[in-house]
Amino acid sequence: MSMNQTPMSERIHIGFFGKRNAGKSSVMNAVTGQDLAVVSDVKGTTTDPVYKSMELLPLGPVVMMDTPGIDDEGELGGLRVKKSYQVLNKTDAAVLVIDGEAGASEEDRSLLERIRRKRIPYIVVLNKKELASEDTRAQTLSKLGLRDEQLLPVSAADGSGIKELKECIAETAKQEEPEQRIVGDMISPSDFIVLVVPVDSAAPKGRLILPQQQTIRDILETDAVSIVIKEDRVKETIENLGKKPRLVITDSQAFQKVAEDTPADIMLTSFSILFARYKGNLETAVAGVKALDSLENGDKVLISEGCTHHRQCDDIGTVKIPRWIREYTGKDIRFETTSGTQFPDELEDYKLIVHCGGCMLNEREMKYRLSCASDQGVPMTNYGILIAYVKGILKRSVELFPEIYRLLGN
Repeated sequence: MSMNQTPMSERIHIGFFGKRNAGKSSVMNAVTGQDLAVVSDVKGTTTDPVYKSMELLPLGPVVMMDTPGIDDEGELGGLRVKKSYQVLNKTDAAVLVIDGEAGASEEDRSLLERIRRKRIPYIVVLNKKELASEDTRAQTLSKLGLRDEQLLPVSAADGSGIKELKECIAETAKQEEPEQRIVGDMISPSDFIVLVVPVDSAAPKGRLILPQQQTIRDILETDAVSIVIKEDRVKETIENLGKKPRLVITDSQAFQKVAEDTPADIMLTSFSILFARYKGNLETAVAGVKALDSLENGDKVLISEGCTHHRQCDDIGTVKIPRWIREYTGKDIRFETTSGTQFPDELEDYKLIVHCGGCMLNEREMKYRLSCASDQGVPMTNYGILIAYVKGILKRSVELFPEIYRLLGN
């Protein structure tokens, strides 16, 4: 990914939902002016969620999401329906597409109720308007509890109503620019910021991972100076700079060595800690990590990652984190892992959830996972905070944030 592309996690996510053959894919293609999703008269053509990053004017960078039909049948169909509901967890604006010939169904009503409960802004579209009768329109309004102006008739076939739908999506999905910065609000122009970036064998060759790219961009926008080094050059670099760095930011896996090589009068933190703050869950993650001290033999810990990647022999999620937890607690802990869009609905059996930094998840998805854990009374932390805690350097790593530092006591 180039430095000038908007990351998927920072884009507005627009989801298209509805029954099979309601025309979800056709409506999405008409809105974008591209054949993003396969369309067919055969029911169930969309078998998995389809994601496409693009620019949608006048809204800007978005992710368009097409979903399987919510009325799919059979065991496999049930799994597809579940995937559609999972997409809701990352949806910033939902477009519910109703078949104009058939009218609204019980599945449509149930889905709309779920959208409302999740407080997701939504638009209800009556597709195939050329086939819709007045009775069908009235039935749809009544079934879904809508006023007349809340139902937008369109035709993906001839394009009528699509311009109005695009304008409605832009208005519904419009978001205020977030005031939160990754690090820019804590540094000044001309400050030196040292970024410690190990060359990880799991990362694609020739690329920095997303949190590193975004942090560098934020530093550049503050007119400060980024100095990017590997973990074995920290001490030498600081000694030879000629100016004390304002801050050292490290990859979590190198936390201990970087802490040893960074003088105590230089602030130190990690990408994971900065991104927990950026996504609004730093306080929760710092409070959650204390659950490590109460783990007992046989307890279950969930390790969850927001992306999927090829596992290496010393993978952080499946190897290093479990090893560090066992070493810290001295207990025989059981571990389960999830990745990508997978996240269990039932969490009560877990004594702790350790999540990655969530750089590939948008804000709504991350908040959903946090609320699931909170509602079920399960503490949740992240990789970087856990690593700093078990290595005894968490207090130093959050000194930047006095209100968080106080949570850790003396």
